Amino acid sequence: MQQAKISAFFKPSPDRSDCDDRKQKNRGEAEAKASSGPATSSSESVGKVLNKKRSYAQYHLELGQSDFLLRSCSVCGMMYACGDEADEKFHRSFHKNYYDGIQFMGWRDERVISTTTSVDGGRILLVVVGDPPSHTRKVQEVLKTMEKELGFTDGHLLHKLCKVYLFIANHRIIGCLVAEPIKAAHRVIPSSLSGKSSNGNFGKTSSGKLTQNLERQCTNLQFGGFSFKRDVARRSDLTNKTRVDQWESGAILCEEESVPALCGFRAIWVVPSQRQKRIASQLLDSARKSFLAGNTLEPSQCAFSPPTSAGRALASSFCCSNAYLIYREDDV
Repeated sequence: MQQAKISAFFKPSPDRSDCDDRKQKNRGEAEAKASSGPATSSSESVGKVLNKKRSYAQYHLELGQSDFLLRSCSVCGMMYACGDEADEKFHRSFHKNYYDGIQFMGWRDERVISTTTSVDGGRILLVVVGDPPSHTRKVQEVLKTMEKELGFTDGHLLHKLCKVYLFIANHRIIGCLVAEPIKAAHRVIPSSLSGKSSNGNFGKTSSGKLTQNLERQCTNLQFGGFSFKRDVARRSDLTNKTRVDQWESGAILCEEESVPALCGFRAIWVVPSQRQKRIASQLLDSARKSFLAGNTLEPSQCAFSPPTSAGRALASSFCCSNAYLIYREDDV
């Protein structure tokens, strides 16, 4: 048995000429089989390739363009892929909502606070916690736009004690005001809004006490052949009855001593196409008259959250004075 296996292992390989004959035989059989097949097979395969639908792809050259992949809209700020049909369609919808207002077809049970004849279907609606889900969903849609433009953190603009006022016109929401109950506020010192006063005092309290002096001193810094001028501001004599808050347009002084207040305007927003048309003023008046059931609040009982430069002008107009009220988180 073992001898047979050993003999098989050392069995001489077949002659090379036999292998060549076998290969030649197989090649002949293959050619004969191919010749016996249908004559149109090759033409059909060529026809299939020629009749196949062609696909085209758009190529772009990247030459250092800043907007090679995404383009930023200068109006609404949205980033979208130019040339992408779906992306451009979404941008058109978002741009329309941002600039002209969020589409609104109305609700069956609306809480109408006031109406106006200046625009088609103009009215102001009030939405509070506990209203139907359809009301809440629409408010959340508006708040997303407000949070993005006003710089609020997502989901931090609204809480359960807030009341939301919506300005409706031409089947769109063109303005929104979020108001909340507060307990106290702080009066802005008017002189701090216009910068340094003529006598050198940056601001005074209602009692006439000095709140802050700024001494300006100019020095020249020399670096080789270049000369730089530096302004140094020195703060002194800051009393404990005032507070300096730094906002968008610079420093504002407000009295540290608080005064009673009932309604706080947390945020207000109007679409770009409807600004300078007293939409915000109408929202503020409606909130003042309806925030407390059966009572109309005076402007002196209402306060603003830290305003932007545009918000300061609105607050001054609403209160008919530069000494309007502002409130902080610990005043709520």
